[in-house]
Amino acid sequence: MASPTLRQRQLARRLRELRHEAGLSIAEVAEQLLCSQAKISRIETAQRRTSLRDVRDLCSLYGVDDPSALMELAREARNTSWWLESENSDLRPLIGLETEAIKMTQYDTTTVPGLLQTAEYARAVIRGYLPLIAPKVLDERVEVRMRRQEVLSKADPPLYWVLLDESALQRHIGGAQVMADQLRRLLEAAELSHVILQIIPYTVGAHMGLDAAFTLLEFDLDAGVSDTVYMETLLHIYYEEKPQQLARFAEILNQLRATALSPQESANRISRYQVQFERQAAQESL
Repeated sequence: MASPTLRQRQLARRLRELRHEAGLSIAEVAEQLLCSQAKISRIETAQRRTSLRDVRDLCSLYGVDDPSALMELAREARNTSWWLESENSDLRPLIGLETEAIKMTQYDTTTVPGLLQTAEYARAVIRGYLPLIAPKVLDERVEVRMRRQEVLSKADPPLYWVLLDESALQRHIGGAQVMADQLRRLLEAAELSHVILQIIPYTVGAHMGLDAAFTLLEFDLDAGVSDTVYMETLLHIYYEEKPQQLARFAEILNQLRATALSPQESANRISRYQVQFERQAAQESL
């Protein structure tokens, strides 16, 4: 069965289509249902789980004779998965999408992507972002990050294409041994048939992706949801699915692929840094 997040997005998309077909604006729907425009907007962008009553009322307003299929989507969207109980609730939609994507292309500028992090590297990264985080919460977030990685080892894993800035290979996160272990993990991942890893070298200079890191998640046409770009900043998390915006991100990824080192050259570059960190760790242990 599809994840609750995917079901929620399927429901949101269908309700949005029905409103358009009915020729109604969000304001007109909100007025008819005696609720806020913000509520309708959140329902249509899958930012809130839709109650069965809301689905019934919306279907009645849109002239849907048999709402049973949409009601079933709403029920399935309220099912629970391990990640729905996570304390870091901001990541729940992303994890749900990761479990259903058939291809993920991730561009990162400063750190190794979470799906490829070792536990100690993840711990150091999270502690760096949140220096006052409680130990219990830190442990829980590391555990969630490790469990997210199971998506790459399931029976039918997505194609995972990583475009990583060279600076992430050099930044001393967690110390020399943590970095040596992390880069070894990258090399191991790069050997998987469904993982493509390319390094964007310093020599590229300015390029289209300098502004921000992001992930493009692509879905099977039968999934009933649009491809989505995920972006995270200090204050906000964005999910973009407008076709014109997706085209822009796809253009950025195409340029990054063209300017990045080949997978083999990338593995060689990672290996070089990995050896350097191993030597440093050995010296520090003396």
